[in-house]
This record gives sequence, structure tokens and C-alpha cells, in this order.
Amino acid sequence: MHKFLYDLLVRSVRRRLGEASDIIVTPYRVAKEFRFFKADLWYWTKSGFFMSLGVLTAGLGLKGFLIPNHFIDGGVTGISLIVNAVSGISLSVLLLLINLPFIALGFTQIGRSFALKSILAITGLALAVALIQYPVVTSDKLLVAIFGGFFLGAGIGLAVRGGAVIDGTEVLAIYVSKKTGLSIGDVILLFNVVIFAAAAYLLSLESALYSMLTYISASKTVDFIVEGIEEYIGVTIISTHHAEVRAMIVKKLGRGVTVYSGKRGYGKSGEKQDPSDIVFTVVTRLEIAKLQAEVDKIDPNAFVVMTNVLDARGGIIKKRPLK
Repeated sequence: MHKFLYDLLVRSVRRRLGEASDIIVTPYRVAKEFRFFKADLWYWTKSGFFMSLGVLTAGLGLKGFLIPNHFIDGGVTGISLIVNAVSGISLSVLLLLINLPFIALGFTQIGRSFALKSILAITGLALAVALIQYPVVTSDKLLVAIFGGFFLGAGIGLAVRGGAVIDGTEVLAIYVSKKTGLSIGDVILLFNVVIFAAAAYLLSLESALYSMLTYISASKTVDFIVEGIEEYIGVTIISTHHAEVRAMIVKKLGRGVTVYSGKRGYGKSGEKQDPSDIVFTVVTRLEIAKLQAEVDKIDPNAFVVMTNVLDARGGIIKKRPLK
């Protein structure tokens, strides 16, 4: 290992431990810190790649299909397109301004990292719409509705895979669901009914109907890319470092956990009967990338199983207040 990198890791270990400068930093601690560094680097590189690809893809859906043909989509993007069509205000400016309140909610709802990445992604989309000259692909209304929605949905889904959003509707839905008895899916549906009703009044009924097809195409594409339509994911983690995994979920993600007492039945070396606690938690799909990165830091060989959860009631996931 290069001396500069080694010294940097040693300083990082000292800072993490918060102990005196004369502490002896063992090679094991340096190796563990290096594993943390690699995990963080991979996490941010992957997030940046998905966010950038998502921004470019969503920009193609907007400027290559929807905007030239006066179509809209659901969510914050749909509101921005309607206001742009009625007032002539720059779409780039509207995307930034209308999304800001939702990102502020996201800061308290999910975390600082999510809010920062979402601001970068939304800013990137606004710049892409303002500066990149996308070709107008087609004027056929049915093709515009289907493929415009496909590319826009692909962009939103890729951004979510990167741990960010370029449309703040889901953040609002999570907030409203905490305050009411509605599910997140119900909130999103009602939100979009209002948007399409406004589109029918301000634009035309035909445009609103085609825009509904756009929304359906976009939403199904998002579901496909993020691998599931459910907002919540149940995660079961089996690891020899189960205590560290449990502490990470509670302290870093702010989520509740359930710990089961179990035994290892079979492993790489054959049959086993070793006792091993099993950690179970429920997170939103926006937190999956962060959870995976943190688990990799603690135990790259952990056995992780994720299952779709239709809804979750009670516990920290629903009752954690917005600050």
C-alpha cells in the first residue's frame, strides 16, 4: 500500500476512534478502514453513474418526446410542464423551484445524503433540459405517450437506484401517509388525479388522456428498474457480525430492528450448528443502496435477503417524526 494512503487511513482510524494521537493503530484496523474506504468509493461511484444516466435519460424523454408535443407526466414533473405551458416560465427553473420543498422534506424524512444527491440530480436534469439539444424523435401521439413515458420513467428509476430522486412526489407521499390513514400508493394516485384534471382544464382533454398513458408507461418503467412496486422492503441479514449490523441500522439509518435467535444450518465448509442472531428490518426502497453499502463495510460475506412488503404499519418506519 502506498505510504500516503496508509498515513491517510491511520489518521482516519484515529479520528474515528477519537483517542489520543499516540494510540497504536494495528494493521487490522488499517485494513478494516481500507475496506470502509473502498465500500464508500464504490457506493458514491455507483450512485453518480446511475444519477448521471438517469438525468440524461429523463432529459431525452422530456425534450425528445413530451415537450415538443405538449404532453405532460404525473408528479412534480407534470406540474412543472403544466406551469411551463400556461405561463412560459423556463422548465429548468420550474423543476428546481417546485422540487425544493419536497427535497426539504426528504432531508428530514430520509437523510442529508439523500437530500444532497437529489439536489444534484434535479439540478443536473434542469441543466440537461436547458443546455442539451435532444432531437425530436417523433410526433405520433401514441408513440410519444408510450416512449416518452418510458424514457422519463427510466430516468426516474435510475436516479432512485442511485439513491436520489428527480421528482419529489414520493417524498411527499411518505410524509402525507404518516399524517393520514392513506397508503403511499393512494397518495400518489390522488396527487396525479388532481394534476391530470388540471391538465384537462388548462390544456385539453385529449392532451390529458394521452398524458395518462405517459404516466402509466413511466410508472411501470420505474417499477421495473427499481425491481418492485412496493415502497417498503423487508431485509433479513445473517452475519457473524450481527451486533455491528444491528447497531448500524439503529444509529445510521434510524430504523428499528428485530433480532431472531437462530443457528447456521449449512455453509461453505459443510453442515454447521453454530448459533447466529438473525437481524430483520424494514426500510424504504430509497434506503436500500445505503443499507447495502453499510452492510458491506461490516461484513462483505453477509447473507442478505430482501422481500417486497405491501405496507408497514406501526413501529419506527411509520412513527419516526419529521424534524
